[in-house]
Amino acid sequence: MKKIARIASAVQVSSTMAVDVLAKQMKADGVDVASFAAGEPDFNTPAHIKAAAERAIAGNVTRYTPASGTMELKQAVCRRMREDCGLDYEPSQVVVTSGAKHCVYIALRALVDPGDEVILPAPFWVSYLELIKMAGGEPVLVTAPECAGFKITAGQLSAAITSKTKALILNNPGNPTGMVYSKGELEAIARVCVEKDIYVICDEIYYGLLYGGAKCVSFASLGEDVKERTILINGVSKSYAMTGWRIGYLLSNREIAKVMGNFLSHSTGSPSSVSQAASVAALTGSQDCVEEMRRAFEERRNYMVARVNAMDGVSCLMPEGAFYIMMNIEQQLGRTFHGELIRSDFDFASALLRHGLVAAVPGSGFGAPNFLRWSYAASLETIKRGMDRLEGFLMG
Repeated sequence: MKKIARIASAVQVSSTMAVDVLAKQMKADGVDVASFAAGEPDFNTPAHIKAAAERAIAGNVTRYTPASGTMELKQAVCRRMREDCGLDYEPSQVVVTSGAKHCVYIALRALVDPGDEVILPAPFWVSYLELIKMAGGEPVLVTAPECAGFKITAGQLSAAITSKTKALILNNPGNPTGMVYSKGELEAIARVCVEKDIYVICDEIYYGLLYGGAKCVSFASLGEDVKERTILINGVSKSYAMTGWRIGYLLSNREIAKVMGNFLSHSTGSPSSVSQAASVAALTGSQDCVEEMRRAFEERRNYMVARVNAMDGVSCLMPEGAFYIMMNIEQQLGRTFHGELIRSDFDFASALLRHGLVAAVPGSGFGAPNFLRWSYAASLETIKRGMDRLEGFLMG
């Protein structure tokens, strides 16, 4: 029997999903696990959005739509980007997909030929690395250390660019770190991208979840020459608690948008018609629900960061966006917990899950060894229980 495809066989399972699946299995087996593994809001989708979906079903809005999304949703996306980010796009520049993860893949397929290099700042969302490889590209990792706030500099970017470089993936606000680039930092990066003539796939899915007065500057807003080279990614999953509805969208120049739309027409086809109708309601209706969730996340962030930094032997930075912290566990390496020697973040996460009944994700899967990612997209009660267990585990 012939071998399966080399590219396909090299793809690794998502470490975030692997931990979440194990935690859910333990819960199903009756184990009281406090899980902080999944990047999914614990809120229910707001009522007015669900009502729009119900109306769509009742009105038989259940058939194929154009492959790249309905005109109504594209117009809603343009309106929201204009109001929130000061960006002017036309519906012909919008492509709707089955989730923001799908957006990243489609953007890479539109830009990357086999052997092209794609620069990826580390820490990175776990799927970026695999998606680059799935598109036939070569990931080039640029490390952004904790001491630099988990953000790369324009100098680092410039030094990583070669004649094979096709694009940079920039996630702002970032998963897994919660970091947010300032306008000045983004402008410096943008100058390099324009000078070196590379594309930027900019994932801004968390742009509505910012804290402490932080402001998210959309990369595409930094000038027409920057906008022309940018594929902007966003969606409804995080800000509107609509992860299961699977709607993401891309904004780009018309040539790239047409290519991405063509690719969709022969792969997935259109996203769910009902989900698109619900997303119109999300984007055009009251945004009070976004602010309510944002305030709740900020309260949880403040509590989790304070608790972690009050414990001996672990620490974390204060994130400005998204709903994650990165907990530094370097001082725990070499310790023994319940007879288990901790050699890595994987060892620590495994021991914490089995003996502390707390699920967090090893940082190595994000290109950040010796860290654990914690999601505070969980109730304050769950966070308090998890922090108590972590504290007890560390003392054990």
